[in-house]
Amino acid sequence: MDIILQFIDFILHIDIHLAEFLMNYGLWIYGILFLIIFVETGFVVMPFLPGDSLLFAAGALAAVTGALDPSLLIALLFIAAVLGDALNYHVGAYIGPKVFDKNYRFINQQHLLKAKSFFDEYGGKTVIFARFLPFVRTFTPFVAGVSGMNYQRFFVYNAIGGFCWTASFILLGFFFGNQPVIKDNFTYVIVGIIVFTALPVLIGFVKNKMG
Repeated sequence: MDIILQFIDFILHIDIHLAEFLMNYGLWIYGILFLIIFVETGFVVMPFLPGDSLLFAAGALAAVTGALDPSLLIALLFIAAVLGDALNYHVGAYIGPKVFDKNYRFINQQHLLKAKSFFDEYGGKTVIFARFLPFVRTFTPFVAGVSGMNYQRFFVYNAIGGFCWTASFILLGFFFGNQPVIKDNFTYVIVGIIVFTALPVLIGFVKNKMG
């Protein structure tokens, strides 16, 4: 329970914790952010790690402190996101369709089936759209690999989606995160980002249950 509470605190006060990382580790914070984004997108068992909120907070921290370069942030975290999805794709391709018939201990079958449904409906464009949907974002490249999607085609969608996702949230944080109304209510902003990005997933889940 303590771990869960600490994780929730990290998410809700991510701006404070990132500032502490910067103070304690200096420019190593680039590596820390790279690792979090890579793991969140690359490991199908880690969909709960912060993504959108982390990018926004990183952009805001760059604006507030001036110690981080937003262009470098975008470049590094874009690479992390693309490499993460690529790893996830290859793991899915290795496991294959049998993943839908077995209950793997560390893979949430419900999230997996949701990503498959999204993938079936929108095809390859799902790789782009899913970047902006928590949980679906982590499972989509895995499903793309499982379904045998052509890798070159996947890579194009992966790169486009990865750039749009990282650049948009980092720049939003950079340009708006330093505004007094945002700084004074940063926790509420983070909660709003989480709720707003999770809303389509929740609506789809409710529709499936009611249908």
